[in-house]
Amino acid sequence: MNLFERQEAVRRRSRKLFLLFALAVLGIVAAVNLVVLGALAVLGEAPDVATGPVIAMTTVATLLLIGGASLYRTMTLRKGGGAVAMAMGGTPVPVDTQDPGLRRLLNVVEEMAIASGSALPQVFVLEDEPRINAFAAGFGGPDAAIAVTRGALDRLNRQELQGVVAHEIGHILNADIRLNLRLVGLLFGITMLGVVGRFLVSTRNRSGDREAGGLIPLGLALMALGAIGLWFARLIKAGISRQREYLADASALQYTRDPDGLVGAFLKIAGVPGQGRMLAPEAEEISHMLFEDGLGFSGWMATHPPLLDRIRAIRPGFKPEKFNEALSRQQLAAPSGLDEDHAKAMVEPPPLPPEATSIRVSPGAVAEGLGGWRPDDVQRAQAVIAAIPGVLDRAARDREEAMPLLFGLLFSAEPTVQKKQRFELRARMGERMTGQSADYAERVHGLHAALRLPLAMLALATLKRRSKTDVAAVADVCTALSHADGRITLLEYGLAQLLHAELQASADPATAWRQPRVKLADVEADVVQLLAVLAHAGHAQPAEAQRAFMAGMPHVLPQSSARYAPPAQGVAVLDDAWPRLDALLPKAKLMLVEALVATAAHDGRMTIPEAELLRIVCAILHAPLPAALEPVRAA
Repeated sequence: MNLFERQEAVRRRSRKLFLLFALAVLGIVAAVNLVVLGALAVLGEAPDVATGPVIAMTTVATLLLIGGASLYRTMTLRKGGGAVAMAMGGTPVPVDTQDPGLRRLLNVVEEMAIASGSALPQVFVLEDEPRINAFAAGFGGPDAAIAVTRGALDRLNRQELQGVVAHEIGHILNADIRLNLRLVGLLFGITMLGVVGRFLVSTRNRSGDREAGGLIPLGLALMALGAIGLWFARLIKAGISRQREYLADASALQYTRDPDGLVGAFLKIAGVPGQGRMLAPEAEEISHMLFEDGLGFSGWMATHPPLLDRIRAIRPGFKPEKFNEALSRQQLAAPSGLDEDHAKAMVEPPPLPPEATSIRVSPGAVAEGLGGWRPDDVQRAQAVIAAIPGVLDRAARDREEAMPLLFGLLFSAEPTVQKKQRFELRARMGERMTGQSADYAERVHGLHAALRLPLAMLALATLKRRSKTDVAAVADVCTALSHADGRITLLEYGLAQLLHAELQASADPATAWRQPRVKLADVEADVVQLLAVLAHAGHAQPAEAQRAFMAGMPHVLPQSSARYAPPAQGVAVLDDAWPRLDALLPKAKLMLVEALVATAAHDGRMTIPEAELLRIVCAILHAPLPAALEPVRAA
């Protein structure tokens, strides 16, 4: 399945979730009504009370309690993945950390994110969790967070850590994490009865023993119903997540082409007393989000398949004897992942190809590769990180320097355009910020084309840690710089649009995701404008631009009679089009990506700068392209 098909499968699971939730609520409402009628009978008041109104009031009260609790929990999750990780006891990993274990974790996450073309997630460590586990949380890429336990950080070697991180990034790209948060919010409501029951039991009504004696049985009954609600919640989580873990394992294997990483991680989990079980009481709520079972349930209640079954799914023919050997190591000293890394010879990544390198691409193959990556892409990501100059890498990870670096990346190389951009920045941020940004602009304008977007993403990850006010201010400046002059290039404009969208989404994660519901027929004019702008940006000669435009149109609007026309308003003509194009139905968006690839490489080939421009445009549309696209060959 391609990226959009996987995301559509998640939406189908969402509908299944709501159906299961509704059935659980109906069952709980019926049980509560029986308990209330039974309590009235115990109190001796049942003959004097009309059954119909009692059932109606009890049903309404129960629905309000469940609905209100679910709504409350959902609202508390609106802060995004980072808030979930911190609620679990997560400690943010400093982006400039020099700790060897934390630095290795950050490097692995950055490599996987750059390889997949996705935004860099926030990274956390669960310091109080000694066993091996991890999870991803959030509403989408801009606010996503990955948390790993201290046990995973200490015990897994780099290869195994890559397998775990690839598994979690697969959940982010497939939009599983959004479903997971919905699940947390909804299921909180059906466990709320137990909370009410405990409150009633602990209450001592001073109006008389008779009333108090009635509250206590009612409270005990509601506690029992709360236990039933918890049973329903666990059953729903197991039904939703168990098969999904197999798919995430398969995705991680597809991304890394290295079963040894995941198999090694599973065997080390098996070799730890308690395996992946979590100590935090909050683990019950997020058990379906974890890399491995965090509660120790089995059978119908298990949110994850057995470890041996997961190993056999990615390594057919795996012998149970090896798994038993791992179990027997539970009493031995825990291995050190860093020591294992030191014992291995680390392979240096190949250097970045020259910018003039020609990439042979197929529109259909590139579109099918959305949201996935291969070892070639991981090697390219490693090469990108290694090639970023030290001074710029340190600036991207520094809280104060990341902002002027980001603005410097948006400054045009054209002096007259940059002059207007400096004026806009000076009016908003002052002379000092303008001067710093201009200094960084001089440093970055000679960078290899493949470094600009990853460097911007590194700086963006640092800026997301600042206050919402700062994030909003930076987002506004990005828009101002991209509209300072009508001659700004599509590359500069696109990067600014992407950064603005990412910053806005990180400030309000819950509203960032758009339900795909727009048809191609509704946005034909927007599609034509986008292809025309892309064709114009890549070709100085009108005849070449027209050929590029006509190469893309059959992939997305084969029946259209539209003709190429240079955009009179420049790139700003796309301002209003992005939200509509981003909300295209999955099949339509896939066709649009094919058209964009065909336009950018109408002769079947594209250079590294052209590929980076295409990557930025697709990222705005939440269609992440992998780092290498296709194996590169010299032209």
